[in-house]
Amino acid sequence: MIDKKTFSGIRILLIRHGETEWNRIHRFQGRSDMPLNQNGKDQARALALALKDEAFTAIYSSPLVRAKETARFVKSFHDSVPICEEEGLIEMDLGDFDGIDAQHWYKEYADFRKAWIKNPGTVKMPGGEGLKDVQQRAVATLDRITRNCRPGSTLAICSHNFVVLSILCHALEISLDRFRDLRQVTAAFSVIHKEGEQFRVEVINEQSHLQKCNES
Repeated sequence: MIDKKTFSGIRILLIRHGETEWNRIHRFQGRSDMPLNQNGKDQARALALALKDEAFTAIYSSPLVRAKETARFVKSFHDSVPICEEEGLIEMDLGDFDGIDAQHWYKEYADFRKAWIKNPGTVKMPGGEGLKDVQQRAVATLDRITRNCRPGSTLAICSHNFVVLSILCHALEISLDRFRDLRQVTAAFSVIHKEGEQFRVEVINEQSHLQKCNES
């Protein structure tokens, strides 16, 4: 973990929820409210154990059940720390693509897939959001919840793939078109620091605690 003596400002752990059945079978879930499967619960338990010594000020969660379940596992070692739901941390609205099997999507939506691969930062899902929409609301949520935090506070953010990656793009000051340069697996976490309006990225996709889960 990070040497806490080396930072000022607010420390933020960006956590992706544990695995769901739709993650396992490669089905787009977006706003579909899928719970953790057994492996996801095992992942979240391992995550919670890895973070048990963190001095969290608060735990924030997307309102979707897979994120809330993950947040509750984290909280199990932090009884006095509140969990706060934040609508701005919800996963991207995939619109017409929500619930579609990935292989079917690759075959049936070739033209859209080409645009998504070429310019993901500007493409919107039919009837849904784009990465820019996700980034704007997620960063605005971070700005709001950190505004009154004391320097030295540590926050846990339990959210989703596109939310975490869009925040990391913002913190790294890279285009959303490069979001695929980054990766965060289920129940992994990244660490960023916020001081004033500036972000600093310390860790991306920390997953060493998931070794036993991945071997099973």
